[in-house]
Amino acid sequence: MTDDPRPGQPADPTRAVPPIDVDAVVDAVVQVLRSAAALAKIPPDEAERQIAELLAFVRRRLTADYDVDEFGFDEDFTLHAYLPLLRPLYRSWFRVEVRGAEHVPAEGGALVVANHSGTIALDALMTQVALYDDHPAGRHLRMLGADLVFATPVVGDLARKSGSTLATAEDAERLLRAGELVGVWPEGFKGVGKPFSERYKLQRFGRGGFVAAALRAGVPIVPCSIVGAEETYPMLGNASGLAKLLGMPYFPLTPTFPWLGMMGLVPLPSKWIIEFGEPVRTDELGAGAGEDPMTVFALTDEIRQTIQESLYRILATRDSAFFG
Repeated sequence: MTDDPRPGQPADPTRAVPPIDVDAVVDAVVQVLRSAAALAKIPPDEAERQIAELLAFVRRRLTADYDVDEFGFDEDFTLHAYLPLLRPLYRSWFRVEVRGAEHVPAEGGALVVANHSGTIALDALMTQVALYDDHPAGRHLRMLGADLVFATPVVGDLARKSGSTLATAEDAERLLRAGELVGVWPEGFKGVGKPFSERYKLQRFGRGGFVAAALRAGVPIVPCSIVGAEETYPMLGNASGLAKLLGMPYFPLTPTFPWLGMMGLVPLPSKWIIEFGEPVRTDELGAGAGEDPMTVFALTDEIRQTIQESLYRILATRDSAFFG
């Protein structure tokens, strides 16, 4: 005889459910992680360290033993989940070379201003990794993002947790005054969504709100030039009608997307260079400089021109877009 209910009858809710053996589950997970580390040829000592960190991270999440700041930044999540997910792209796929990291202040507020490109904004994410992994002080980059980023399910939550906030002058100034390193990509969707034929040609930098925030906070502005992102998803066309229907700023047509389906979303393995230029001081311009439209416009144009010239210089000396 069997205790199972006959077809069509509900199961007996009073039947005991076998308890989950948590220790056995943890042991099984650890064994899987050890096997994966062995396949990846990670040294045993390093593998054990990473596994211990992962288990500690999971325990903190389950017990809510972590802090989140007023902007939603979750440092524990960023260090132990977000950055580790990006590192394989950063180190093995794009093989990012960082130049001039010493130009980014080791402490205190500063504004990093970069060119934007690549159809999908991977350039911002790679810059985040660069400033934590390849800067002597390991600084978190608090990025300013467009409304669409935070309105997108999952993406918006990840952006908040990893330190991004809405691109408003007020939030930028608050972060800068608090001594944070803030990142902005003033070209916005005009830069990310430009056709491949216009690669590495900077679009307008908006109205200079980012410059005004830096001037009011009296912090330096660090120009950042990113080469390699343009080749990840070469945008050959834009299905504007479909983009409008979907509420997107553009719908890219690349050599692989949408023709290869989801496989078309895999970025091409271009070789990246991220170069940080010498910081431009703003504290010498006076307390009211941020309210002077001519000063803001002139400094915005100076930063844009500096980045454009750096891009041309790097392009003239790189050997290949995919090798090196």
